[in-house]
Amino acid sequence: MAPQFLPHFSPPDYVYFENSSSNPYLVRRIEELNKTANGNVEAKVVCLFRRRDISSSLNSLADSNAREFEEESKQPPMTEQQRHQLKHRELFLSRQFESLPATHIRGKCSVTLLNETDILGQYLEKEDCFFYSLVFDPVQKTLLADQGEIRVGCKYQAEIPERLAEGESDNRNQQKMEMKVWDPDNPLTDRQIDQFLVVARAVGTFARALDCSSSIRQPSLHMSAAAASRDITLVRGDPEPQNCLGALSSNWDTPKPPLEPPVLTGTPQNLP
Repeated sequence: MAPQFLPHFSPPDYVYFENSSSNPYLVRRIEELNKTANGNVEAKVVCLFRRRDISSSLNSLADSNAREFEEESKQPPMTEQQRHQLKHRELFLSRQFESLPATHIRGKCSVTLLNETDILGQYLEKEDCFFYSLVFDPVQKTLLADQGEIRVGCKYQAEIPERLAEGESDNRNQQKMEMKVWDPDNPLTDRQIDQFLVVARAVGTFARALDCSSSIRQPSLHMSAAAASRDITLVRGDPEPQNCLGALSSNWDTPKPPLEPPVLTGTPQNLP
């Protein structure tokens, strides 16, 4: 008899687990697949809960959240039967992990974070399709909004001001506007700008190499500079390109001797 192969499962698939023939399948997200000493495969999974797994008070809170979502996203009207069926498609994410035998996996499913662009009725048209919007804490017995929510919609978009007509004056308060730190229409060539950025990065690397903590870990200045050149931490003292270009643009008007590269003359006062 030919061996039977199970479908391929891997993190971060959402899958069904069977724990009892009389209960609905458990919905879990695979985090890891590990082989035990006796040769069996165990799955470390994230637990997702159904409405039947939480208390009646939390169910009331979930109903209130669902009504609020329908009003804000202006969902199409649904029948009571559709609302009841939709409750069976709603899950609650948790931070709880458990290990289950991989042989109890019964298939894949789809779980998505609910957002304002979703039409709830679409979840009823697809098989093995679920959604969640709240996180359940099995220890504290609480329901909270998921921190991964993506805000979409017209009320979260930036308002683009009207374009001024030719000859029309700008009456906006310029003090409240952003400060211009770079103008592409400048007297510098691309090579000169690149030179300045190279020098600025070199200064930043040398400064980090002289840092006390770095000097203690590395026995020589050369090794400290090599380590500092691989440092990508963005702090106030780092020579970020936008800060360097801002310092360069503020010193364009500095008198410079003829035939001398501007990056080698003068000392910008605002270099970070």
